[in-house]
Amino acid sequence: MVIMAASDEAELVNMVATQVAINDRPSAVRYPRGEGRGVEMPEVGTPLEIGKGRIVRQGNKVALLSFGTRLAECEKAADELATLGLSTTVADARFLKPLDVELVLKLAREHEVLITIEEGSIGGFGSHVMQCLSDNGMLDGEVRARSLVLPDEFMDHDSPNALYARAGLDARASSRRCSRRSARSTRAKSASWPDPASLLRNHGGGATFASPPFRLWTS
Repeated sequence: MVIMAASDEAELVNMVATQVAINDRPSAVRYPRGEGRGVEMPEVGTPLEIGKGRIVRQGNKVALLSFGTRLAECEKAADELATLGLSTTVADARFLKPLDVELVLKLAREHEVLITIEEGSIGGFGSHVMQCLSDNGMLDGEVRARSLVLPDEFMDHDSPNALYARAGLDARASSRRCSRRSARSTRAKSASWPDPASLLRNHGGGATFASPPFRLWTS
């Protein structure tokens, strides 16, 4: 199974071309309702390398790993974080399955804070990234990893931008969360690690939307 999410309309063209080229397994791509970013469109879609994301902007302190159209807000958040002296990397995961493990581990190793951002609720892209970090022992080090997701609750119909703002997935909320995590990371360097049992959290359930801000294209 291949699962993709387009960060903009040009990426969607390339992802549809990728689906056409896939002939050995099912595939799906998520794309939002509403308007695109107005980026330059390719005349012909180019198939993407399966399971490979991309780095859009390079930094060294905070890493924002986006899955889907929150990429534009991540770039805005990076600009805001720069004014606070926080050098920020912005990456586009492109694929949920297969996950770009190499990219995830690179971001975790080279940054103090790693934030995943998606248009899904608990149990989605962020959970896959956390499992990847856990399997590779990256949660035992100094990196602080967190996921920004849609709330696990019913949300009334509204425009996509209004829903994202309400969920705290816009640039302002993202930069605020990142700056807090970075400050805590700096303080934590001189602190002892907590009891592992205190880190356990229970998660469950799914989110239901009266008018979801995304669509699913299956192949």
